[in-house]
Formats: sequence, structure tokens, C-alpha cells
Amino acid sequence: MLYLSPSPSEICLTLRTTFRLLLIFGACAHGLFASEPPAKKIDLSQFPAQTVESVVVPVPSEVFAVLDQMGNPNWRAELGPKKSFGATTDRAQDALLLGTVIADGFIAVEAEDSERVKEIGRNVLTLAEAINVRKSVVARSNSIVEKADAREWDAVRREFDGALQDVNQAMAELNDDQLAQLVSLGGWLRGTEALTSIVEDKYTSERAELLHQPLLVDYFLKQLDVMSPRLRRNELVGKIRGSLGRIDPLVSKASGEDIKPAAVTEIHGITSAMVKLIRPTAD
Repeated sequence: MLYLSPSPSEICLTLRTTFRLLLIFGACAHGLFASEPPAKKIDLSQFPAQTVESVVVPVPSEVFAVLDQMGNPNWRAELGPKKSFGATTDRAQDALLLGTVIADGFIAVEAEDSERVKEIGRNVLTLAEAINVRKSVVARSNSIVEKADAREWDAVRREFDGALQDVNQAMAELNDDQLAQLVSLGGWLRGTEALTSIVEDKYTSERAELLHQPLLVDYFLKQLDVMSPRLRRNELVGKIRGSLGRIDPLVSKASGEDIKPAAVTEIHGITSAMVKLIRPTAD
């Protein structure tokens, strides 16, 4: 979870807490670049030091803040039409789905869309129940609705962060670390789908630099490879593993090289296809 008191160098994520990649979404990171001019060159290593096994993790709220400084993205368009999500018969899918919905929540906050934030808060509650952690997010979900009605966006971000921390703790108590990793992966896929859409819409090499995350993709691949045999045999998890293998070379580049528009388009296509597979129950 994200603590407020340590210095950035003390915020380190371990193998057993991959889920925390999503917990850093929030008000503190959102305001990171608020008073800074647009970056001419983005150096992901200079983001607040959140690491997974020495992998610098450019969390989505920070990426979104940079994009805001580079040209007012259309966050409402990235939300798409309203959707409600119910539990499936597959807990792995429910975990991935919860991750995508959480990512939607932060996109809705960027769009300052109170109705969508409230809807997403309710979806989070439904999906948390599917993976047996509903009690941990009831109060947070209610608060998200209340704060969204009041358009208190920083408070909404904090409540999303708090809900995720509570879910993380509950999943750890249930020894469901691997499902927590799938929540994190689902969030990354949905966030990357939105990011590539925005970069593709107004491509610059600086925007595309935000996609240069080869070590993070490699980390997800390794985590999928050491999951239980049951999860490795899961059809959806297997498809996502294959898709990550296709993304890996696209987000890797030699020093000084740019991620080209064609690569951005391909990454967007892959992540969009995976998000659609994860979300078959959308209304």
C-alpha cells in the first residue's frame, strides 16, 4: 500500500505485492506535474521510485498527469459507453475484470464524470464480492459515491486508493496473492489501452516514451509463468500470457530509439482485444 510519510526511495514493492501497482493511483501522484511545464523528454526513471524487483513502475496516475501537460487528452472518449459488470463463473476472470474496472475509475476521475465514477464504484463493490472481499470495500464504495456527487475529485482518488489497500489486505489474508496479481494485470491492460489510444490520437515521440515499459512487461510474464497449474491452464490467462509476449518486443527499444506510431497502434490493438475478452458480461 502507499504510505504518506516515507520518502519516494522507501516506497518499494515486493514480488508478493504486485497488486500495489494499482494502489499508487491517487491524489499525490496526480498532482506531481501540476505546476511543471510540459516535459520535452520523458525519463521514466525520474518518476517517484516505485519498484518491483528493481523495475521502475510508471503508474497510470503519473502517466495521465504527464499527458495532461502535453495536450488535454479527451478522457471522456476513453471511457466509452456506460457499462455494468457482474461476476462471472471464473474467479481469475473476476480478478482481471476488477482490475479493468479500477482503471476505468481513475480515467473517470480524470474526466471529472461523477455519474461514471459512481457507477464504477458500484461495479467495484459487485466484483469485490465475487472474489470474497466485499466487506473490505463497502464503506469506501459508499464514500466514492458521496464524494463524486460533491465533485471532490482529490477525495475520490483517495477513496479509490483506500479501497484498493483494503482489498489488498483482504486478499493477503485469504492467501490469494496470485489473484491480486491478476487484478494488477487487468488494470495495466486497461490503462495501457487508454494510454495508447491517446498517444495514437496525437502521436509524438515524447508521448510514446510513456509506453517504454519492457521490464514491467517482463515482470508480468514471469509472474504468469510461476502461477499455479490451475491458473496457467485457465484459457483467458493463457491468452493474456500470449498477448504479453507480443507486446514485449513492441515496448522494448534500443537506447535513443523511439517507439514508432505503428508499434503504438499494434499495442493498442492487442490490449483492446484482451480487455474485450476480459469483459464479456458488459451490458
